[in-house]
Amino acid sequence: MNVTHSVKAFQDLTVYELYALLKLRSEVFVVEQNCVYLDLDDKDQVCYHVMLYRNDQLVACSRLVPPGLVYEEMAIGRVISAGAVRGLGMGRKVMGLSIQYCQELFGPGDIRIGAQTYALGFYSSLGFVPDGETYDEDGIEHIEMVKKSPKS
Repeated sequence: MNVTHSVKAFQDLTVYELYALLKLRSEVFVVEQNCVYLDLDDKDQVCYHVMLYRNDQLVACSRLVPPGLVYEEMAIGRVISAGAVRGLGMGRKVMGLSIQYCQELFGPGDIRIGAQTYALGFYSSLGFVPDGETYDEDGIEHIEMVKKSPKS
């Protein structure tokens, strides 16, 4: 299994990469999770995008959000893996890369996520801790979680 990755600012994405990214996000968030919402929220343009490929096919991705755009802290959002690769560690790999690149691109600091509560155990295993109450986002229960910077 040949697994590669790239991280790019929005303006550096090719049209083919952007298409694959938006297609995967639609397949998972809109179709699979049956959630009608506006994925194109005018934040992608100022974010970095982590893309994980298996045999040259996009199988997982995330969005790295600079501090101050959504939360005070830097953030990781739009984390997904394709159904065909679930259980193969791709979600863990894309999150590990996302954490690494957040620190490289934005500097040391805490990282915040808005996690679907069913994935609480997964994100906890990566060092994120719940921060606040659960809330409904587009019909799915979420909770904010924070991974403290090692320098905090």
